[in-house]
Amino acid sequence: MSDQDQSKVKEINISTEMKSSFMDYAMSVIVSRALPDVRDGLKPVHRRILFAMNELGITADKAYKKSARIVGEVIGKYHPHGDSAVYETMVRMAQDFSYRYMLVDGHGNFGSVDGDAAAAMRYTEAKMSKISMELVRDINKDTIDYQENYDGSESEPIVMPARFPNLLVNGTSGIAVGMATNIPPHHLGEVIDGVLELSKNPELTSSELMEYIPGPDFPTGAEIVGISGIRRAYETGKGSITIRAKAEIEEHNGKPRIIVNEIPYQVNKARLIEKIAELVRDKKLEGITDLRDESDRNGMRIVIELRRDINANVLLNNLYKQTALQSSFGINMLALVNGQPKVLSLKEVLYHYLEHQRVVIRRRTAFELKKAEARAHILEGLRIALDHIDEIIALIRGSQTTEIARNGLMEQFSLSYDQAQAILDMRLQRLTGLERDKIESEYQELLQRIAELKAILADDEKVLEIIREELTEIRDRFNDDRRTVISLGEDSLEDEDLIPRQNVVITLSHNGYIKRIPLSTYRSQKRGGRGVQGMGTHDDDFVRHLFITNSHDHLLFFTNKGKVYRLKGYEIPALSRTAKGIPIINLLQIEKDEYISTVIPVEEFDEGRYLFFMTKYGVVKRSILQAFGNIRRGGLFAINLREGDELHGVRLTDGKKEIIVGTKKGMSIRFNETDVRIMGRTAAGVKGVTLQVEDQVVGMDIIEKDQDVLIVTDKGFGKRTPVEDYRIQTRGGKGIKTCNITDKNGDLVSLKVVSEEHDLMIITTSGVIIRMHVQEISQTGRNTQGVRLIRVAEDEHVSTVARVNIDDDDEILEVEEDNEGLDVTEENDASSKSENEELGNEETDEKDEKE
Repeated sequence: MSDQDQSKVKEINISTEMKSSFMDYAMSVIVSRALPDVRDGLKPVHRRILFAMNELGITADKAYKKSARIVGEVIGKYHPHGDSAVYETMVRMAQDFSYRYMLVDGHGNFGSVDGDAAAAMRYTEAKMSKISMELVRDINKDTIDYQENYDGSESEPIVMPARFPNLLVNGTSGIAVGMATNIPPHHLGEVIDGVLELSKNPELTSSELMEYIPGPDFPTGAEIVGISGIRRAYETGKGSITIRAKAEIEEHNGKPRIIVNEIPYQVNKARLIEKIAELVRDKKLEGITDLRDESDRNGMRIVIELRRDINANVLLNNLYKQTALQSSFGINMLALVNGQPKVLSLKEVLYHYLEHQRVVIRRRTAFELKKAEARAHILEGLRIALDHIDEIIALIRGSQTTEIARNGLMEQFSLSYDQAQAILDMRLQRLTGLERDKIESEYQELLQRIAELKAILADDEKVLEIIREELTEIRDRFNDDRRTVISLGEDSLEDEDLIPRQNVVITLSHNGYIKRIPLSTYRSQKRGGRGVQGMGTHDDDFVRHLFITNSHDHLLFFTNKGKVYRLKGYEIPALSRTAKGIPIINLLQIEKDEYISTVIPVEEFDEGRYLFFMTKYGVVKRSILQAFGNIRRGGLFAINLREGDELHGVRLTDGKKEIIVGTKKGMSIRFNETDVRIMGRTAAGVKGVTLQVEDQVVGMDIIEKDQDVLIVTDKGFGKRTPVEDYRIQTRGGKGIKTCNITDKNGDLVSLKVVSEEHDLMIITTSGVIIRMHVQEISQTGRNTQGVRLIRVAEDEHVSTVARVNIDDDDEILEVEEDNEGLDVTEENDASSKSENEELGNEETDEKDEKE
């Protein structure tokens, strides 16, 4: 080696060089490959794919193009990596089970939840989805910075304008060097609501933001068990949540079976079924007789048939324990902030996105201002030209060249270069009077627009208002129902202080499907209207209970068999307005032929409060509320029923009320609550009303002063009558007529006490809800048919009537429901009893008597 060559050799400590080179490599992976930017939620490869599609014009409103063409554009100009890596990324962006809101609209085979691979890129086609257009919106208005591509021949964006918070909405996962990110997808409407609230109140904490963003929302739905992991992740950036498949237990041909409709996020369905089959083969799971995958284009459906003697709930819990039907998701909210990796809380993610939008709006406004001022500058020159048109024409005609004419215009009329050039380029048609008016009108509009743009740049609140308007517009366009249920599991030991107190609507269907939804206002409609869809139901199901309570209140569930169960409001899974709900048997250990007849929300089990019971065959009972303060998960007997009788309803009283009862055949009776002495929890009660043959109780309520008795029939007719028209009688009598029953209006289905300040919700057997003001309902005498309140089809009838208490702002405060009782036609032999005869063991006052 020559001396000259030796002079080029530099001695370096190998450990120092390894450390330096590895750090360079690690930072390259972190910044340029594996981690998303907090502002647009995209990794470089995702950003390059969307940018390339936008540059090629493969937008949502254009035709699909071959995936190979898109991949070639990406790797040829922006992404110096393999084509398979780019195509696999694009495929995932087009999968509805991977992305909550798909960024690529795929045409062809893009894989399945069973793990099937997508077709080769030469077969599939793609274009940008409608929502991904919002990520690149205004990209050509100087809203973001660009950088050179890998060979310096092209420019690519450093970040997208991202008109919605994509990092949380679609989530991301990635493994860098020494760190990893795993952010779950969220509901678009909830995340935008969180950003809107943070823009109004920057002092909100991550915990307070959970009121608007309760937790992740996975594309595959399923159920998140518990909220402590969510809260920990939102407050610290790291946490773990448990995701459980959504399963229903039903009976088929006399045998139980489990139907799985939704599985946890990123679980391979085919492998899940193989695992269950393997456990059965190895005899680690006993009782499964058949296992089928009946999934089709309408949705997922895994059927697990069980032996007749197997407890389905126990087996389902074993499946949760031993298979991926229940899995955990480790949240690690790591993203790039100003090019540096940082673990972020929920508030920090939303804050950085909001700051990015501030920059985007300001840069867009400055771009539009510059463009408007440039155009106004040209129009000012044209206005000068129109005012001196003869001199300008003479000057142009007398000039030998364009340059001489331009310089002459600039010197003689004090015009700029651009103004002079615009005059030279002006067509003769612009000299007409109409064109002169157009120029003047455009100039005045531009002056007004310039003033508005300057005002925006000078006022940060105006910038925030624009952000709010555009986010609201995106939310309204792309919002959908939440898919993932957030609930508390049976074994979850949650701190109630972690659960926000809020008013919620609880609905329970005839077939036992229950759900909780945030309090939403149903708009009032005129009587006789058709209503809006309030709950999704099957053909043989309908809404039976609808009421509003607090998420921390106790809910007492009374069944037709006379038993009572208890849950907290937050233990009811939260679902969308049109969702069917989950089977109540998944929450309460009710028997096969048992259903919920009444649900009573109770804040506290105070002294001096009572429960008043009424059965279908007219038996009544009164017990103290405190007797029901300690209820086991398996429930307790609340009343002893005689053979054939069922519990119709229960009311909460102060012990001094008057009770009114209505029957199917239009009779009613009013009596004092004190006519019924206080009895023990297991007492059977005494006769409350004497019924005719084939008659039964359909309504029971508490009399309030200066109010009306409102009745509704099964064919949608109703009326209200002053309570004074109903005289007080002794309990056990036959009562007086409250409605003239005919073929036109049908049998009575509801009797309630209302005032003009109340609203009324009527629910039909098909799940249609109509809300109206009580004062719109005619006030008539007792012995009348009433007027039409809701139109029902021939194959449906009114199932539930709910009284709604509202405040001055039309906010629902409370809903109390009546229950349908039209299916029983068996003969009522209770009418043969004497008027005051006591039924059953009235003397059973031992409160602590064991079942």
